[in-house]
Formats: sequence, C-alpha cells, structure tokens
Amino acid sequence: MGSTGDKVKGMANEAAGNVKQGVGKATGNDKMRAEGVVQEKKGEAQQAVGKAKDAVKKGVDKA
Repeated sequence: MGSTGDKVKGMANEAAGNVKQGVGKATGNDKMRAEGVVQEKKGEAQQAVGKAKDAVKKGVDKA
C-alpha cells in the first residue's frame, strides 16, 4: 500500500475509534470504549507508517 493509502486508512480508523469511544462512553459500554481506543491507536500507527514512507521516498528522490 502506498503512503497516501496508509494515511487515509489511518485517518478512517482514528475517526471510527473516536466514534466508538464516544458511543461507549455515552452508553456506559466499557468494552466498546476500549475497542475505540485500540482502533484509534491503530489509525495513528497507520498514519505514522504513511508519513515514514513519504520521508523515505523524499530521501530516495533527493539521492
């Protein structure tokens, strides 16, 4: 997957995680809240991978 795809998937996972956390908090569902936290962290990691790929590509392009 390309860097843009990683970043987009990461943002989507982060957003979905935030929604799950909010619903879990509103309904008192601790399991859903925890799942939201995990999904948000997964999204953050995916975005970091995309940014790292961008950095590597820029470094290779300059070489």
